[in-house]
Amino acid sequence: MSERRAYLHKGVGETVGVVTLDGRPERLFVSWPSDDPLDAEGVRGVARIKKIEKAFASAFVQLPGGRDLILPLRPDMPKLVEGGLVEIEIKTASRQDKAAVARFVAEGEGEPRVIVSALTVEERLRLHVKAGSPTMGDAALQAVEEAEADALATVFALPGGGDIAVEPTRALTAVDVDLGAREASDSKRAARQANMAALSVAARVLRLKGLGGIIVFDLVGRGHDGQALTTAARNAFSPDNPGVGVGAISKFGTLEMIVPRRAPPILDRLLTAGGAPNPRHQARRAARALEREGRAQPGGRLVARCSSAVAEAFAVELDAGVADRLGRRFIVEPQPGWPDDRMEVFAA
Repeated sequence: MSERRAYLHKGVGETVGVVTLDGRPERLFVSWPSDDPLDAEGVRGVARIKKIEKAFASAFVQLPGGRDLILPLRPDMPKLVEGGLVEIEIKTASRQDKAAVARFVAEGEGEPRVIVSALTVEERLRLHVKAGSPTMGDAALQAVEEAEADALATVFALPGGGDIAVEPTRALTAVDVDLGAREASDSKRAARQANMAALSVAARVLRLKGLGGIIVFDLVGRGHDGQALTTAARNAFSPDNPGVGVGAISKFGTLEMIVPRRAPPILDRLLTAGGAPNPRHQARRAARALEREGRAQPGGRLVARCSSAVAEAFAVELDAGVADRLGRRFIVEPQPGWPDDRMEVFAA
C-alpha cells in the first residue's frame, strides 16, 4: 500500500505545503502574501461578461477586483450578452503566458461577487492527506527543500535501474525512458519493467511540477504490451482524474496522454520567465537560512550574502518579517556579480 504524508511550512513571506508519496515529494503548494486570491482553482463567483469572441467560442469575464478570465462557450449554455452576469468557477489558474480559464456554472444573479474563495495551503493538503495534521517544524522545512530540488530536476531514477527525463515544451511535455543498467533475464523483460516503473515515477513527478496537457512517453524497447501499459498508465494517473485520457501506443513506440491542468507549473514560482532562478524565491531561501542559523546561534550576529537582485527582493518583502522573528541581529550584504542562486549565511 502506498503511503502519503503532508508537511506544512509557515515561513516569512511564504506558506508551503508538501505531499509525499512513499517518502518522495508528489505535490508542492506555495502561497505568498502578494498572490492574487482570485487567480486560483476552485474560486467561484458571479462575474461580469466583458466581451464575447464568437470566432473563438469564448468570452472574457471578470470577477470584481480580478483579472480577465477565459470562459469557453458551449452550445448547451444559455445565450450570454456583453455586460451581463454569469456564475463561474475557475478551472485552471493563469500561467506566465496564458489567462485563467473558467467553467460555466449558471446564469448570474444579483451583483458581481465572490461566492467561494480559494483553498488555503493547509486545506489543499487535507484534500490529499485526510488522516492527521500536517507535520511542521524542521521536518516540514526539509520536505519543502527536497520537493523544490526535485521540482527543478530533469532526470529521475527508476527503481531497479534506468531513469526518465521530464522536459516540458510550449506544446507538450516529453518523458524519455532510458533503460540504463537495469538488470533482467532478457532485454524485453527489462524494457517492460522500465516502462512500467516510468509511468509510476512520471505520474508523481508531473504532479509535483504541476505539469499537464499533452504528455508523450518515449518508451524503451519494441513489441510493447499495449493493454498492460495503458492500464498501468490509467492507474498511475488516476489521482489526476477527472479528465485523464490515454491513447494507444504508436508504431514509433510512444504513448500519448492528456492530463488536465489545474494549477500553474511550480517552475513559474521557482524560476523567471527566462528560466533563471527567481530572486523572490531565492530571497525566501535566504530567510529560511537566516532563521535556521539564528536557532543554532541564539543571540549571535548573522550575515547573509547574496546577489543584488536577491538582496533587493529580501529588503522589499522579507526584511521586516525576519526582524520580527530574529530581532535586528542580521545583515544582508549584496554581492555584485553573484548569480541569483548563490548565497552564504553564517554567524559573524
